[in-house]
Amino acid sequence: MPGAGPGRARLLLRAPRDWLGILRWGARRPVPGAPLLVQGVVEAEAGVLLALRRELRGWELPGGRAAPGEPDAAALVREIREETGLRVEPLALVGEYRRSGFASHRARVYRCRVVDGVVRPSAETPAVAWFAPDALPRTLFPWFRSPLADALAGASSLLRHEHLGPRAIARGLCIDLRERWRGTGS
Repeated sequence: MPGAGPGRARLLLRAPRDWLGILRWGARRPVPGAPLLVQGVVEAEAGVLLALRRELRGWELPGGRAAPGEPDAAALVREIREETGLRVEPLALVGEYRRSGFASHRARVYRCRVVDGVVRPSAETPAVAWFAPDALPRTLFPWFRSPLADALAGASSLLRHEHLGPRAIARGLCIDLRERWRGTGS
């Protein structure tokens, strides 16, 4: 069974500390002008690339925050390289997803293609894998399903408003516990 033994125990024991950090980050009031997130839907013959987060264990689109003054495309290329080992080329903006509620933020999602590199995990993403679009993991965080579906449908320049309320938080915690129990990326 994956993760049986010390890896699983370590992940489960670390959960309260990780959740407290996420609570502190998510409960803060949004700061006007705060950097937004840039994320990529990376497609190849192998499928769609997803990354498993370290602190809230669940599958998501790779990406992260732009440094002050850093253009979206440069930040996206840098973040995906850091998290997955791949160098990508952003092809088109899928949309901007404005999320209110817990962890209010904006995420710009881009469709990307692989330029070079070898898939490998990182300190932020202990597991990185390709998934067939019709066989996505059950532990994909729900707030990534809409941007992923939009990208795969060929959407461009969308603006979507989503609310991350108690149901999304509960689903995220269940996903985290399931992945910790499985020991994925331990």
